[in-house]
Amino acid sequence: MFAQSALTGTKAEQYAQLLEQARGLMHGERDRIANAANLSALVYHALPDLNWVGFYFFDGTELVVGPFQGHPACVRIALGRGVCGTAAATRETQRVPDVDAFPGHIPCDSASRSELVVPLYAGDALLGVFDLDSPLPDRFDAEDQAGLEAIAAAFIQSLQPA
Repeated sequence: MFAQSALTGTKAEQYAQLLEQARGLMHGERDRIANAANLSALVYHALPDLNWVGFYFFDGTELVVGPFQGHPACVRIALGRGVCGTAAATRETQRVPDVDAFPGHIPCDSASRSELVVPLYAGDALLGVFDLDSPLPDRFDAEDQAGLEAIAAAFIQSLQPA
């Protein structure tokens, strides 16, 4: 049985603890839906000031909503469209301090003010994106980005054969 513990210390130390919890939660499990569901819940409840945490998976044509925590979301997002589609198309994490200033932002939840999206690639294959929204402007900084990219990498690693 997994027990989530409170994060302590500096932000970097908290992300290290969260990464360790994420790895423990996904240990031995290879199913992407199971791991995405648990990871969404873990991060949503561990980090402050989030209103949406989840995954969009690439179906060969577009991004399709996967497991998440938060309000209902947009179901399908074209590559190159919005923050999620841009992250998937560019293969670069998108850290957006003000979603209203992002060209083509897709407002799935009107409460969202900032967003961080990590693209999920296994080699050259696009798996999807890991998406976090906040009701606070400029919620995510470089430490958040590094910590969440490490968690996304652990998710990708969890899907690989042992």
